[in-house]
Amino acid sequence: MRVLKSWWTGWALSGHPARNQRQYFEILWRSGGTDHAVVAAGLREEESARSVPPGEGEEGVAFRQGGRPFCLCAVDLPVAGVYRWPMARRIPNVLSIAGSDPSGGAGIQADLKAFSALGAYGCAVLTALTAQSTRGVTGVHVVPAPFVKDQLDTLFADVRIDAVKIGMIANASVARAVGAALREHAPRFVVLDPVMVAKGGDRLLDEDAVAVVREVLLPLADVLTPNLPEAGELLGQSPPADDDEMLEAAEALCGLGAKAVLMKGGHSGGGRSDDLLVSESGVRRFEAERIETKNTHGTGCTLSSSIAALLPQSGSVTDAVTRAKAYITGAIAHADELEVGSGHGPTHHFHALWDRG
Repeated sequence: MRVLKSWWTGWALSGHPARNQRQYFEILWRSGGTDHAVVAAGLREEESARSVPPGEGEEGVAFRQGGRPFCLCAVDLPVAGVYRWPMARRIPNVLSIAGSDPSGGAGIQADLKAFSALGAYGCAVLTALTAQSTRGVTGVHVVPAPFVKDQLDTLFADVRIDAVKIGMIANASVARAVGAALREHAPRFVVLDPVMVAKGGDRLLDEDAVAVVREVLLPLADVLTPNLPEAGELLGQSPPADDDEMLEAAEALCGLGAKAVLMKGGHSGGGRSDDLLVSESGVRRFEAERIETKNTHGTGCTLSSSIAALLPQSGSVTDAVTRAKAYITGAIAHADELEVGSGHGPTHHFHALWDRG
């Protein structure tokens, strides 16, 4: 069996280098009666394939796909089967496209904290400035759509972006600008948190922008993370009221183009806060007791940004969501250790890192 093994960091199925990267790669297909696998590693445009020579006795191959060069080296393995090579650790660069929260509990500020806590380097593109505290939002200044696009184009021209989290979009023009940039630059992972209403009930997305989010951004999402009211708005119906309706809504959102949907059940009331993940791997329910605290400001932002931070470091969407759920549960459980404001305080993004002794 002939196997191609990369000498760079990062793994991918041949022919789909940007979309199918995994921390571990398994040989999966046969061609001409022979099992084959290709593990491809992306190089920056300015780097030459010759900059990383093959090992002794290995034949190096360089090719270009989608404008990006890739390096391979060939290895002959004697026995058919499954082979794995662990990926060299590379710190992912993760981008948040969202609004600013001066109190630090939600929006860009929460996203950057979650990225850092979970081992990712955070970048940010601002869509809106808010006058906001733990007690509510008193004003919103939307960044002009052309400047949002300028921020994105400038960043992508220089920085390798491994995943994108989309949060507050504010209006239809910004949604279109973000959609155009993401289609152009094609980041590896996109997590869409369809932020519509703040914790205190203040509207953060124009009603006429919901259709644009549904038609332009939702089909780009590898993971969509709506709460129950947001799912209802995206589908033009009442919010899901029970487990069966949550599943139906998640499947309907997948039908609109999202590759996976994490339906958040925090608005369901009662003593439980169960979430439901629908993906190509099937259906996974995350059961959880509701944590008694008023300090839940920014939980949706933090969960979605956690998923974005973990996708480049995980083997699957299910793995990334499972790890993100564990992180946000800890952040909520330790939220009361912080003393921030008199309203709905933030979660504790660094609960596992700060010395509380």
